[in-house]
Amino acid sequence: MASGSAPVDTADTRSSAVRLGDLWRRRALIANLVRRELRARYKGSVVGFAWSLLNPAMYLAVFSVVFTELLRVQVPLFGVFLLCGLLVWNFFSSSVTAAGASLLDNASLVQKVWFPREALPVASVGAGLVNLCLQALVLLFGMVLFRNWPDPKALPLLIPAMLALVLITTGMSLLISALTVRFRDVKHLMEVALTGWFWMSAVVYPYAAVADRLGRWEWLAMLNPIIPIVLTFQRVLYNPPAVTDDGIVVLPDLDPMWFLSRLGSSLAFGVVLCVVGFRVFARREADFGDQL
Repeated sequence: MASGSAPVDTADTRSSAVRLGDLWRRRALIANLVRRELRARYKGSVVGFAWSLLNPAMYLAVFSVVFTELLRVQVPLFGVFLLCGLLVWNFFSSSVTAAGASLLDNASLVQKVWFPREALPVASVGAGLVNLCLQALVLLFGMVLFRNWPDPKALPLLIPAMLALVLITTGMSLLISALTVRFRDVKHLMEVALTGWFWMSAVVYPYAAVADRLGRWEWLAMLNPIIPIVLTFQRVLYNPPAVTDDGIVVLPDLDPMWFLSRLGSSLAFGVVLCVVGFRVFARREADFGDQL
């Protein structure tokens, strides 16, 4: 047996905890992979990282004019409202999409050099975090422009919200990247699934409209683990004056326990998804060399 293949064949015997420890010890490698992915993404581009700012800036400008001035949507400062949810969704969807292709795009590296293969999808999540920070600058600009300030009492809620978001994104990235190597249709399936998931995540419409329609069945909407995270970002960062439309409150009153209880479900889902993602990745890893 070739010396380069032995670690791959035995990698599935490592527990999730050991794998997590390997990733932590090789965090410098992950940082280099993040820089490599970001450079590759904007290679040959004149404005480089500015493209990460232009997309949300266009959303802010266009949706503020179209939905507020032309369509007269009864959501004040709709551009800011939309960006709060898009920060969450863009990070999740772009990271999962990039992670799904990470092993395929680095096939030669996976086949020739041994390293924790999980580092590739995790690096996609890291690159997504960098873009999230850049896009947050556009949201900050919009908040200053429209004099719409976050609720300081609610700011601590962003900590569990971000933790849940990173866990869900990492778990999904590990799962999709491992399955895509064997089943290439997973990539196309995820594109369709993410489109549907987006429209079910209360990014472009007030969640209150959904809650009012579902009534006592509102808990069904909360089965979507992204919704509590989106709602938290909107409540903390959007934070407009209380507005009602046909008796529907656009955003819920600040009740920390209401948010924490729902974020707790998202956190639990994220932990389970990470465990499943690590296990599926471990089970599939021995076949990567032959299937890539």
